[in-house]
Amino acid sequence: IKNQVFAPVYFPFDPPWALLSLPHGQPCCLVTMPTFVVSIRLPQAIDEDFIALIPRHRAFINQLLHDKVVEMYAISSDRRRGWVTMNGDDAAAVQAVVEQFPLYHYLHGVEINELFIFNSAASRFPHISLN
Repeated sequence: IKNQVFAPVYFPFDPPWALLSLPHGQPCCLVTMPTFVVSIRLPQAIDEDFIALIPRHRAFINQLLHDKVVEMYAISSDRRRGWVTMNGDDAAAVQAVVEQFPLYHYLHGVEINELFIFNSAASRFPHISLN
């Protein structure tokens, strides 16, 4: 359709994307829920209470990955910084999920930024094999 502008529409369901259709069933565009990167700083000194929470924290993150709320979770090799790529309606919704992390009270300097582009090999459709 020539010279028409479509406003972004966000769908809060799993998976966080949808293919919109034009009249007569013609595909229009891929619409995605906003994606955010959460940067975190971990404490320099780790105590027994922190270590005891790690299994709960990992289980929670794994559930968020399964639910497609979290797209990517990474901790630096020195265990001082972390990055979480998350889908959410807005920064406040992402912050609400981050506050549920079992290790949240140990995190320093949580920073949430909305991404303009997030490409990932993991988020692409699987390669089809004709075998």
